[in-house]
Amino acid sequence: MSDNRNTILAVILSGFVLIAWQYFYNMPQMEKQRIEQQRQAELQKSAPPAAPGAVPGTAATPAPGAPAAEAPVQSREAVLASGPRIKIETPRVIGSIALKGARIDDLSLVQFRETVDPHSPAIVLLSPSGTAEPYYAEFLWLSSSGVAVKTPNAETVWQQEGSNSLSPNNPVTLKYDNGEGLIFRRTISIDDRYLFNVKDEVNNLGSAPVTLYPFALISRGGKPPVSGYAILHEGMIGYLGDQGLQEYTYKNIDDAKTSTGGNSRGVVFQKVLNGWLGITDKYWATALLPDTNATLDNARFTTGDKRYQADYMQGPQTVPIGGTAVANSRLFAGAKEAAVVGLNFPLVGFGGYNKQLGLNHFDLLIDWGHFYFITKPMFLALDWFYRLVGNFGIAILLVTVIVKLLFFPLANKSYASMAKMKSVQPQLQALKERYPDDRVKQQQEMMEIYKKEKINPIAGCLPVVVQIPVFFSLYKVLFITIEMRHAPFFGWIKDLSAPDPTNLFNLFGLIPFDPVALLGPHIGSYLVMGIWPIIMGITMWVQMKLNPAPPDPTQKMIFDWMPLIFTFMLAGFPAGLVIYWAWNNLLSVAQQSYIMRLNGVKVELFDNLKATFAKKPT
Repeated sequence: MSDNRNTILAVILSGFVLIAWQYFYNMPQMEKQRIEQQRQAELQKSAPPAAPGAVPGTAATPAPGAPAAEAPVQSREAVLASGPRIKIETPRVIGSIALKGARIDDLSLVQFRETVDPHSPAIVLLSPSGTAEPYYAEFLWLSSSGVAVKTPNAETVWQQEGSNSLSPNNPVTLKYDNGEGLIFRRTISIDDRYLFNVKDEVNNLGSAPVTLYPFALISRGGKPPVSGYAILHEGMIGYLGDQGLQEYTYKNIDDAKTSTGGNSRGVVFQKVLNGWLGITDKYWATALLPDTNATLDNARFTTGDKRYQADYMQGPQTVPIGGTAVANSRLFAGAKEAAVVGLNFPLVGFGGYNKQLGLNHFDLLIDWGHFYFITKPMFLALDWFYRLVGNFGIAILLVTVIVKLLFFPLANKSYASMAKMKSVQPQLQALKERYPDDRVKQQQEMMEIYKKEKINPIAGCLPVVVQIPVFFSLYKVLFITIEMRHAPFFGWIKDLSAPDPTNLFNLFGLIPFDPVALLGPHIGSYLVMGIWPIIMGITMWVQMKLNPAPPDPTQKMIFDWMPLIFTFMLAGFPAGLVIYWAWNNLLSVAQQSYIMRLNGVKVELFDNLKATFAKKPT
């Protein structure tokens, strides 16, 4: 066994992983996203105009999880204009609250745009009922089964008291008198980030005590778009006390067998203490955050009538004659920023809402994965350097240097062993000539040489093996964290989490030709070759040339073609990952050259490069 064989084996295994990832995940999801975008565009075009006098909202929710009545699909603008609303305006979000139903159902994240163009539309998170994609939060009081108590529902028109706009320093109060002795008041406040505080009060001016149950829900209509990657959870999520983290995809809920009332089905958790639950996307989320000392009678993830719902119900509160009942709740609706949500990691990390509100593992709203002990430190390192230098691309380069320093002793041993193996190549070649037809004898003599020279024959794999977890953690961070979304580098790289936008096959934009659009994602994706993937391929080729060409023709062919194959495979990966790989290759060339000199082995890089371009004898 030689160092070339070990390195080839490691590279081939890595290549298979990358090819499988590209073929089974990246390309199908590109097609899936394209179809979904086309469907949504057609749906918006075909939406009927608002009917005169149309109002937002659906039928009342008479019991926990009861489905809302269907309404004709209207444009978002028409629904928002169809009834009175209270304006929401903060540095991070804008939107409104409908007086009909008192739902928080209109929210846009003004600091985040749909594309890298700062003038593109802001991300729309919440939309009211009646639109193509309704998504809202609602807070209710429910009465006991069989007891007729008139409580506010989705059709209730609340009265506004005091301020007519909601801002961080300006809460709003809503009032509803049921005409039967109960007066409901709701005070809504918002901080300068993404947290709504909802305080509900019930005054009983009637002639008998009333028992009510605080109830809160997040409802999302239609089939929510998902990126569909296995390394990312999108769908229903919650940390439900002692029952721990609960994650259900939309398909999991669709396949649920448990009935939750009416035609709804899903999963139910009983007696939850210090829990939270909601719905998460790749970068955005909504979550209900009850008081940490409140015990939830039940918490549920349900589906029915073309919608998905996360809700909880607290224990009963009996409101005596002349008395008042109070229920407090909170709603998170915004971007999953680590500094805002919170990040738990020993010695370092961000407190965010997780620490500020005493929540139960709210940092898991961000999908750090099973290898969080790798991805969290990677993110923390990148974020720390970003705060230092102001550019995530530079942060990636600096973190790569740190990783190289951390594994310097291990890499030194590996490269030293490889250098020794290079020095015994003449002896190994002599063995092949001495025992041309006896491979068993060749192997025995070869192992004796390794033992005598204290050479580890698998040492050549270590640099590649060490790089794999770093590669994965960086890919995960680039993929899941909103901090990396639309993070620019220099020049044409405007988004490190997206592939290099340039393409060799249209001469980097000089020819109006899009291979993906023309040939489809399955074939066209292999005709995407940006400048940075080309740089990466060149650096990988230079690293290969650091060693002399293998004597075996098959090995030589693999070495010659591997940089080109990897260049095509990585062309569709995030630009930040390709930049990391190229920079890592350059550092590896410098490090290996240094170790080879220390061990008295000639660095043949320039000789090998010269030989590559030298005119071959006929």
